[in-house]
Amino acid sequence: MPYRILMIAPTSFFGDYGCHVRILEETLALQKLGHTVRIVTYPRGRDVPDLDIERTMPIPWRVNYEVGSSRHKLGLDVFLTSRVLRAARRFQPDILHGHLHEGALLGWLAAKIFRKPLVFDFQGSLTGEMTDHHFLDPRGKFYKPLRALEQWIDHQPAYIFTSAAYQAQLLQNEYRVPAHKLLHIPDGANPEWFRPWSDHERQEFRAAKFELKVKTLGIKTNSPVVVYLGLLADYQGVGHLLDAAQRILQRGSDAYFLVMGYPGAENYIRRAREMGIAERVLFPGRIPYPEIAKWLAVGNVAVAPKLSQTEGNGKILNYMASGLPVVAFDNPVARDYLGEGGVYAPSGDVEALAHGIETLLADRDAARALGKRLRQRALEKFSWDASAKKIEAAYDALLQKKSKTAAELQVKPRRS
Repeated sequence: MPYRILMIAPTSFFGDYGCHVRILEETLALQKLGHTVRIVTYPRGRDVPDLDIERTMPIPWRVNYEVGSSRHKLGLDVFLTSRVLRAARRFQPDILHGHLHEGALLGWLAAKIFRKPLVFDFQGSLTGEMTDHHFLDPRGKFYKPLRALEQWIDHQPAYIFTSAAYQAQLLQNEYRVPAHKLLHIPDGANPEWFRPWSDHERQEFRAAKFELKVKTLGIKTNSPVVVYLGLLADYQGVGHLLDAAQRILQRGSDAYFLVMGYPGAENYIRRAREMGIAERVLFPGRIPYPEIAKWLAVGNVAVAPKLSQTEGNGKILNYMASGLPVVAFDNPVARDYLGEGGVYAPSGDVEALAHGIETLLADRDAARALGKRLRQRALEKFSWDASAKKIEAAYDALLQKKSKTAAELQVKPRRS
């Protein structure tokens, strides 16, 4: 039976990164199953064809505010609350689907008023993310109240969807969420879109893109390229990546580093110049999601230096589906995705990160073989269609009044 789903996305959707990709791909996969989805979100962001997106008005004092932890989000969330309640009244959803903790909190309010079930798409700890962004001091007076609020929010939904297995352990052990509420809905990748590319295709794309985007720099035909894709922020490990690149280049490597993403590229470009590596570290800026697959084709090795221990890291799955070997800082989310096929460095250890990259660059045959293994793992374990069917099974359990634990839904998802 098709359902009407109101998704609450307290972010500037669509923004070509992280949680935005999860919201997009879940929505597309649910629509393929016949469900109707409306997304309520902040005023900024890019509209996406075939998606029903309803936006709030901007906050008058910060019209161009887009991403990141900030006091300005409080103003946006006030407007988002009004928009969610209006959308719930007009759209008349069967179910409320909140993304991130703010989305779950607003979903709880709408669920109480309109008497609809709520599910929560958990993508990391609220206080953990605020600490990572240096917006919250774990020793400050606001930390404990916010952590208490986070725990309260975690207990309100009927089900919580986690993108990584480790997150379920976090919710059980630290926030005392009952196991029967936790349903593992892994991130996925499109294996037809993200795929391995031939050497000929790779060379063609390198030439076309760099002639267009980075006219003053060229990549030598046989030089290896290390790729990073994501937000440009210190908690994402971009500074550590630059430090590792400097060490690798100082030791005589012929590699280039393609650092794709936003915002704040100017700061990292300046740092690269100061470090003397600007000619080998390229910043093409924000890459639209439909173009990501080809940009990843430029690379021989992918890197995921994220420092957060709780947030999802969906870029890794796109690396894997593209057949790229991956060097990552060792954390539970990276382990969940990469398994035994990852090349790991202790979190924050720049020299170990550099060594992992150098190891793959030194033996290209072994790197290609590792990339093939990771692609196979992506094909077998991470599919948006399979994840959408698990979500649908949770909706069924709530709306058809079936008493099922999350564990039962994991084992026996409804088949369309």
